[in-house]
Amino acid sequence: MKIWTKKNSASTNKRIEAFTISKDLELDVFLAPYDILGSMAHTIMLEKCGLLETDELKSILTNCGSIYEEIIKKDLFVIEDGSEDVHSQVEWMLTQKLGDAGKKIHSGRSRNDQVLVDLKMYMRQQVREITELTHSLFQTLQQKSEKHKEDLLPGYTHLQIAMPSSFGLWFGAYAEALIDDVEVLKGAYKVVNKNPLGSGAGYGSSFPLDRNLTTQLLGFDTLNYNVVYSQITRGKTEGILLSAVANLAATIGKLAMDVCLYNSQNFGFIKLPEEMTTGSSIMPHKKNPDVAEVLRAKSNRLKALPNEVAFITSNLPSGYHRDLQITKEILMPAMDDIKECLSIADFMMANIEVSKDLLADKKYDLLFSVENVNQMVVEGTPFRDAYQKIGFEINEGNFTPNRSLNHTLAGSIGNLCNAEIATEMNELIASFHFKKVDNAFEKLLNWEV
Repeated sequence: MKIWTKKNSASTNKRIEAFTISKDLELDVFLAPYDILGSMAHTIMLEKCGLLETDELKSILTNCGSIYEEIIKKDLFVIEDGSEDVHSQVEWMLTQKLGDAGKKIHSGRSRNDQVLVDLKMYMRQQVREITELTHSLFQTLQQKSEKHKEDLLPGYTHLQIAMPSSFGLWFGAYAEALIDDVEVLKGAYKVVNKNPLGSGAGYGSSFPLDRNLTTQLLGFDTLNYNVVYSQITRGKTEGILLSAVANLAATIGKLAMDVCLYNSQNFGFIKLPEEMTTGSSIMPHKKNPDVAEVLRAKSNRLKALPNEVAFITSNLPSGYHRDLQITKEILMPAMDDIKECLSIADFMMANIEVSKDLLADKKYDLLFSVENVNQMVVEGTPFRDAYQKIGFEINEGNFTPNRSLNHTLAGSIGNLCNAEIATEMNELIASFHFKKVDNAFEKLLNWEV
């Protein structure tokens, strides 16, 4: 029997039940540890408000702690037949062990704010894991940038050779791009890290609930204050996080495209290790960059997901609607996908081999035309006159490139500013204050009654 079923009421049609629950049972398992933590914080608050006896609180916390341990260490949590979701499963487990005390834990809350707080804590943890993986990729790119800062690479505009670049610049460019991606992730984290618990079904409660206490116990920065707005953050919060993920995916996808291009024989700038490539069924020479191609495709698919959430939520009025359940089916697989993409991108970039002395080839002579122009300017020729002279030499076929490079501009070939970029990233990651959540959970799990 469902926890909302009344006596003598008709059972829901099994086909309708399967359709409306959809994938919720398999996805709700990932919310289980957060549902336990949310229940622990809520019951501590209920006892402070006089809605639970101290001995009841103690037994609830003890049993919640045991369930949490089984989830985290033994992966034993199962949503059984007859339970509609993770919330009803946890309540049923506690009621089976504790009787009336287990029945009391739902006082002052709804499954609406339960799923909200579970999802907020789940998303908060996902942002942390994504940020840590992004930082790892960033460090790999910076290491490659330093290692290959002397190895020159053709720079392109309009897919035509333009000016000299370097592998140091190329690796370093994507490293710095990740800083902006993490900035956007931090914005999403600030939105995620607000406590909706206590908003109930969306209109609060007549109980004297202490929402500031549960905010502190669960390590949130602040509240979603307005109870109606707390409810309508559902869908909006997922969309904001997925937008941050899409932004990060755009960087990974562009990097993967560069790898596909630069790895091709016509470019020949980089080489993927043979164990990272695949062959052809009929062409014995093929070493296809499938890892980069699949990475590009997965990244492009992630970029579309904010639109999926936007379409689900676009014509919903305020309040809770079952439509919002479907956002889990978009959000949760996306978190796994972006983490996998980051991990694979890190592995790929760590193992890429670069080609040496590329610019010695005469086909890259014109890359140095600006160097010749600039040299004339240094010697006193007005820039526009120097430009015309070098352009004339190129057209006449008697251009001789000046391959002597001396770039000191901040962020250029000779001055990558990798140390400054690393400092910026490290300060940004430190500003998340992830340890605050760890400390709150440790205190909650060891709460002394």
